[in-house]
Amino acid sequence: MKILICSDGSAQADSAINFGGLIAAASAAEVTLFGITEKASEEEPIFDSLRRGQQLLRDASVSAELTIKSGEPIEEIVKRTQETDYDLVVIGAVRKGTRGPFLMSAKAYKIIKAVSPPVLVVIGKRQRLARILICSGGEKYIDQAVAFAGNLARSSAASVTVLHVMAEPPEVYSELIRMEEDVNVLLHSNSDLGRNLRHEKEALERMGVSSEVRLKHGLVISEVFKEIKRGDYDLVVTGSSPVGGNLRTYIMGNITREIVNRAECPVLVVRSAAEPVGLGRSLKGLLSDITHAFAPSKEESK
Repeated sequence: MKILICSDGSAQADSAINFGGLIAAASAAEVTLFGITEKASEEEPIFDSLRRGQQLLRDASVSAELTIKSGEPIEEIVKRTQETDYDLVVIGAVRKGTRGPFLMSAKAYKIIKAVSPPVLVVIGKRQRLARILICSGGEKYIDQAVAFAGNLARSSAASVTVLHVMAEPPEVYSELIRMEEDVNVLLHSNSDLGRNLRHEKEALERMGVSSEVRLKHGLVISEVFKEIKRGDYDLVVTGSSPVGGNLRTYIMGNITREIVNRAECPVLVVRSAAEPVGLGRSLKGLLSDITHAFAPSKEESK
């Protein structure tokens, strides 16, 4: 595994080095500490910061190569990932204010959209990697995120929770929703949602990762953050797509950005080659899944 940890010499970049170091130490990864400055005259303080980071990694038994470039940060990061095949890009990010829908640094989100490898946005300070939350839309576009998170979990001995949020149904279906929240029933059903979530859980189990599936219904972002708070997760994993028209990009982009903006722990964004549907399913798809999940079998209907 090859990891690129990007630094601008800030305190949050140091947090990114620390958390990236946890992953590198667990996975025996090759690490490049990449310092970017917009002015050549600022290279010396960046280099000092990288040397401190290098020592922190060395203390964790991780060796790291140091590289510094002058130029526009996003362009330099994109160029670096094009020149070398990295498995993960790590960046630090801080919120820029307390109002508005998009509070995170614009650079952080642009990097997520611009580079091909998965991007780990380190927010706040986290000293462990023991609990991982995967935000699943119940569709196959999340498969690459599940595989990547599973490998991280296996190397770190972390547990994984797969969260799926369903659309809020009309009141008349409230009893069916309470039944739907019986995860075991859903996972053994023949519905599309049941099959896909079962596939995700089985993929994690094949890697030897301890996992569980949790189901919620309501507003996607609200339920995601209730679960993050409840589970005290060290890492949140979500998907992103490089393809699609304006509408699809807008929907997925805003969900991913909201998670990055509002999380108080690191967020990993893994790009998918498949077409996403979104973290929450449509009401039509939800009712179809409920019908399939709880319809009597042929034997039962005789």
